[in-house]
Formats: sequence, structure tokens, C-alpha cells
Amino acid sequence: MASSATFAKLDAASSTWIGHQSFSSLPLPSSRLAPSRVSLPIRAGQYTDELLKTAKTIASPGRGILAIDESNATCGKRLDSIGLDNTETNRQAYRQLLLTTPGLGQYISGSILFEETLYQTTTDGKKMVDCLVEQNIVPGIKVDKGLVPLPGSNNESWCQGLDGLASRTSEYYKQGARFAKWRTVVSIPCGPSALAVKEAAWGLARYAAISQDSGLVPIVEPEILLDGDHGIERTLEVAEKVWSEVFFYLAENNVVFEGILLKPSMVTPGAEHKERASPETIAKYTLTMLRRRVPPAVPGIMFLSGGQSEVEATLNLNAMNQVPNPWHVSFSYARALQNSVLKTWKGQPENVEAAQKALLVRAKANSLAQLGKYTGEDESDEAKKGMFVKGYTY
Repeated sequence: MASSATFAKLDAASSTWIGHQSFSSLPLPSSRLAPSRVSLPIRAGQYTDELLKTAKTIASPGRGILAIDESNATCGKRLDSIGLDNTETNRQAYRQLLLTTPGLGQYISGSILFEETLYQTTTDGKKMVDCLVEQNIVPGIKVDKGLVPLPGSNNESWCQGLDGLASRTSEYYKQGARFAKWRTVVSIPCGPSALAVKEAAWGLARYAAISQDSGLVPIVEPEILLDGDHGIERTLEVAEKVWSEVFFYLAENNVVFEGILLKPSMVTPGAEHKERASPETIAKYTLTMLRRRVPPAVPGIMFLSGGQSEVEATLNLNAMNQVPNPWHVSFSYARALQNSVLKTWKGQPENVEAAQKALLVRAKANSLAQLGKYTGEDESDEAKKGMFVKGYTY
């Protein structure tokens, strides 16, 4: 068996990974003991230099990623929370508000877009992509096709979208995108099963290789969901297993590590655990996991917020930047940058300027956290409210 997975699947009802022995260390059938010639191809794609430059631009000091790649259905939920209908006009108005914020490029280096936005213009006819480029913000694109049930697993999911990905990413590059995002998830309450972890890792690796061949820097995102009542030690254990599998398959697919970015979950207790962890504890466990699993060749770690409150996500990021790291440790937040903006805007044209100022407040706070200089002073009560939703989907 070629996999380095460290999981053993039980019955379908209690499918989990167990033990610590690698499959690769198990005895091989006699037919496989004979030595074989191994080919080690060198990957030298036409976009390699550009990929490295793009990744370095996104992983630049004091800047991070604004994620606004919610599907139309999820964006509709956001709009509904302020009493707006889910129409293309309203989605355009909201995303235009975000992407035309003056001074945003000081704190934001990249923005992940949904396909609709990549091809959209502002109300005065300007391409949304051009609004980003003018502020030295790299346009990105969500390329996966969402989560579906994974047959044979313990009620787990897999991410679809590999079919036709090469042609889609080539078109996205022509439209101005320079990086991509593919989100898959791992559930601790559901195991996770060996099957689900292997599927997540393999899918991410194939997506990453295809994206690089099209000139897009792939964001690698196996989100370990906050759902569950497990402790932080269990999250660390799962995270280490998942990332070891991910990097095994990235290497198998000849992905250029210097031309990728990671979007991991922070290592925290489950959202329903009886005790909350401090930012210092979360930083300790998260950095321990990263140092054990992530090569220093990777230029940037862009954390997801995963339902933490705006302030919580910023405090945790700041704690991780109190010590030198071999990678740029930053953010790729959606809800943790947008929540205050939405509630300030309320869908009213006269509130656009105030909403843009609210975005800058959150962007600047996370910029300071990336530099390890955030203090948390003068934060509103709204920014301290948690946003965890059990079973949340994009």
C-alpha cells in the first residue's frame, strides 16, 4: 500500500482512525518485495516563477486575505440577516462595497472571489478584478464545487470539482485570477475515518497540481471543523494526522511547495468543549502542529477563522506572531472580517462609507496581529460575539 496514512477503519457505525503505526511500515506481500526502479520527475512548469512571486506578494508583512467567496446561497444567508433579498444586484452592491474600500490594500494582499464576482463589474462598469489590482491586491477564485456525502464513510463528506478543473482554472487565469482556493473538511465527531482523510488529502493534492499548471497559486485548505466537545489535545492529534497525509500527497503530485499557501484551522478545543483555551494556549498547540508538519519552503500560513468571533480570531493570530516563525503567519478570514461590515451597512446606500470604515478597522486589527502588535483595546461588544454555527456550510 503506497499511502502513509496512519489510520485504521473500523465498522461503518464507528469509523475512526486508530493507532500510530504507519501503513507503510506494515509487512508487504512477497510479490512486492522485489526492488523496483523509481522515477523522480522534476517539475518545471511554465508558471513556476510567477507562482513564487504571487505567493510572496500575498504573504507580505502586515497583510492577509479577505475571503468573499461564499456561494450565492451562503451570501443569501448573509444578506437575509440584514433584511435583503438574495439577488444578483444586492450581491453586487455588497461585494462592490468591500472591494472598493479606499486604503484596503494597506492591510489586504489577496481576496478570494466567487465565480460570479470574478466576472462581475461595479455599477459604473469597472471590473471587480481591476478594483483589486489597483490596490495591489491579488485576485483569487474559489474552484471547488462543494461538499457531498462520502459513500463508505462515517457520515463524512468529500469535496467535488476535479472534473473540468484544468479548463476552468485556465479561464480564471485569463480573467485575472492568480490564486485559487479549494476547501474540504474533516470532522472529529465523525472519526475522522481513514477514507475521509485520504480522500481530502488526495483531492487537495490533485487540485493543487492542476492549479499550478494553470498559473494559479493553490490555497490548500483541509478545514478541521470546530464541531464537537473534544479537547485541544484531540484536535492536535487529528491535525497532525491530516497534514502529514496532505503533504505526502502534495509531494506525490509534484506540487511546488514554494508556490502554495495553506489555510489551516487553528488548533482549538471543540466548540462544545467545557473549557475554552486562551490565545496563548491556542498559539502553542497550533505552532507545535505546524512546526511538526509544514516544511519551511511553504511561504505563507493564512488561517481561517472558522466561526470564532472577530476579536477571538485576531487575538489568536496575534499570539502566534509573538515568536519568529519560518513562514508568514497571517489570516484568510470571511466572517471575522465581514460581520461588523454587514451590520453597519444594513443594505442602505448612505451607510456604505461607514461600512467600509468598519472593514478597515477589522483589516487593520488583523494586520497588527500579523505583525504581533495587536492589543485588543477599544473593541466593540459586537466584535466579541462568537459566530460558530454547528454544521456550517459555504
